[in-house]
Amino acid sequence: MKLSINKNTIILSELSPVIKKYQLVQLEFYGFVRSENRYAKSSSNIEADILKIADYFGKEKIELELDLPVKQIVEGSNNRKTKTRELFKLAQNIKDGKIDNKLFDEFKKFINTLPRRLKNHQIKAAYHFYVLKNGANFSVPGSGKTSVILAMYEKMRTEGRCNVLFVVGPPSCFQPWQNEFKETLGRLPSVVILSGGNKNVRKSEYYGSKDTNSELYLTTFQTLSNDCDDVINFLRQNGVNVFFVIDEAHYMKKTGGTWADTLLKVAEYALYRCILTGTPMPQSYTDLFNQFEFLWLKENPLNEESRLQIKIWEDNKEHEKVKKLLNEKIGPLFYRVRKKDLKLKPAVFHPPYFVKMNTYEHKIHEFIKAKVHELSKEDYLANEEVLSALWKGRMVRLRQSVSYPRLLLNAIDNYDENLLIGDSELVEMIRNYDNLETTGKLDALTKIVLDLHKEQQKVLIWSNFIGTLDLIKSRFSKLNLWAELIYGKTPRENDKNELSDEMTRERIRDIFVDSKSGLDILIANPAACSESISLHKTCFHAIYFDLSYNCAQYLQSLDRIHRVGGSEVNVANYYFLQYKSTIDQDIKKNLEAKARKMYSVIEQDYEIYDLDMFDEDDDDVNAYKRLFKKSRENHEM
Repeated sequence: MKLSINKNTIILSELSPVIKKYQLVQLEFYGFVRSENRYAKSSSNIEADILKIADYFGKEKIELELDLPVKQIVEGSNNRKTKTRELFKLAQNIKDGKIDNKLFDEFKKFINTLPRRLKNHQIKAAYHFYVLKNGANFSVPGSGKTSVILAMYEKMRTEGRCNVLFVVGPPSCFQPWQNEFKETLGRLPSVVILSGGNKNVRKSEYYGSKDTNSELYLTTFQTLSNDCDDVINFLRQNGVNVFFVIDEAHYMKKTGGTWADTLLKVAEYALYRCILTGTPMPQSYTDLFNQFEFLWLKENPLNEESRLQIKIWEDNKEHEKVKKLLNEKIGPLFYRVRKKDLKLKPAVFHPPYFVKMNTYEHKIHEFIKAKVHELSKEDYLANEEVLSALWKGRMVRLRQSVSYPRLLLNAIDNYDENLLIGDSELVEMIRNYDNLETTGKLDALTKIVLDLHKEQQKVLIWSNFIGTLDLIKSRFSKLNLWAELIYGKTPRENDKNELSDEMTRERIRDIFVDSKSGLDILIANPAACSESISLHKTCFHAIYFDLSYNCAQYLQSLDRIHRVGGSEVNVANYYFLQYKSTIDQDIKKNLEAKARKMYSVIEQDYEIYDLDMFDEDDDDVNAYKRLFKKSRENHEM
């Protein structure tokens, strides 16, 4: 048979008399139409379709006669595959420690000229990427992935390979990229943030001349999706040589997702591509498909056959077979540093400070606890779906009662059950609480902070409730101690109203980490401050005023003061304020169990898990069932 091209049409002619019916059916499946003694297809991607046909009939042992254009396409593909195989083998050798010392020494010589001295594991990760030019770093949070990529960018920039760093990620990563750029490379980049704001002003950034372009571009997945054509126009400009980075790459959804489709569309216009994430395949092995297609568009190691096999094995729970295939196909193409590889000083988790409740808060707490017990005895009569919102609300009320009594007056979304009905005296007690006493936890917190302050130590204080955050800040303000607060309403730099004099999260963070600033107390909410904010160089003490069942936020909050670049020398200390015989103990025990489970997972290369297994929406519901199960069982008996 003869395979040829005529303009945009692929033609199979001079059909072999031995060709089988199922093979003709396969051609029709590929989109070929029969006309006399030939099959033809109009193609928008000649190269891909040619290679698909050539590969199919090669497997079927049917020899094809190729015209010159087709022969050039096939030979070009074979040459690329050979070079790619050699490259992948070299990358695996680097991971295995089989390194060309001469080339590696030359590489290290440059890396060691940078203002920030990279750790050994970071230099090896950077060299691995330098060899590949398109790679993935799946190292755990706090390992210094951003510094590795910035060092690589600088190396390739000085070689004239690239001149623009284009980063896509969640908004929380914007400031860290700017801070790390300065600290790693010793210079401030010209920065453009492509997120939100005036749409016309934002889009004008894509159409400047190469002489006016900035060096660092930061955008979100959503904005990239909205501005896809404009981004492609920017990447195609002459003189714009882009190093394209996806930060927190697990946000790439599965095949067919809008964000993933956009990233794959944009990928071919970037000279170099990189993905960063500490959770490469949280929910399914198939989460890796888009990531490696983005990196290796034409030589994707996970071809259709491999993908299909992975899906089948995963459905059948044959995980060891999947891991073996993944190790063979993509093992050479990513670098991964585990927590145990970081050689950080072990963090110190101090025994909980068991605090005695003061008179009025004890009375309020006991009332709320008794009310929840009483109501739980009636729950067996109702549908659990209907009760789910009630259970969540009751658990929040219990958590509020061990944080700050006045929180009990605040409304809770999707929960309108009033636990205080029928006791007007208690309601008045809660309303006037601040005039009656301070909480036992607040008194204990004050003592710990003042003791650390005498030792000139900075302190990070965590609470999950806005009212409690305000209470804590007010306490230290009255003591003439400078304390700042970061929570959901604290603006980010790129969202700040120009007329507002309110400090942004980034500004507060920068002042706090300055050892001589005088700002020694930072009060924060894990939901707003547990990700992408590094405090580990000057702050070594974190106090948990209260906890929630959200393990992902808890672990991220721990990492704020326990990271590469400081924790190799300084010990991170964690303190927990607890009321004895309360929900405080159940939450901490639950978090510790889930933390052990998560750490056992993330130390593996090929492990899948549900991201929500650590911060489930129904954690409060599960806790309610666990804590109040006996009340319900006793009633049913």
